[in-house]
Amino acid sequence: MPRRILLTALLFWLVLAAQHSARAEDRHEGYYYPPITSEETYHARALVMDNASRQTRIGFIVAQTNGQKHQKYAPSFAIFAKGEEAEKLIILGLDEDSFATLYRARGMLAQMTASARGSTLFRNLAVEDLFTFFDLAKMLGFIQITVSDGKSYAHRINLR
Repeated sequence: MPRRILLTALLFWLVLAAQHSARAEDRHEGYYYPPITSEETYHARALVMDNASRQTRIGFIVAQTNGQKHQKYAPSFAIFAKGEEAEKLIILGLDEDSFATLYRARGMLAQMTASARGSTLFRNLAVEDLFTFFDLAKMLGFIQITVSDGKSYAHRINLR
């Protein structure tokens, strides 16, 4: 009987340690966004580009942010990359309305798909009617996208 209790305690400890380790890996949770409330995996149709690098991903973020600066209104979201290789894309709602629900965040992601499909890159590859913003993120070497309203939810999209 004591051996069974010991094995049960050991199993319980291992499960707790694994959960803690998974949470510890996401050091951005609790700082940039609340705990992940939902998650999905997107199986990209695109491959990572040969020249995808940390610099490429940061350049993409800079271009997106600069594009927002030239608008006549305040941006409704912030977009930035984190991780040692800037491989984690984070998109955070900045106002009370635009990301109030995950459905609205998905609407914004759909708009980003429309923008990506209008890009020279997609037109040159002749994939503007096939690839999405998620495919573009995969091409740039991002491994995940986290979207959040910054207060009540955070949704993670794992790019495979």
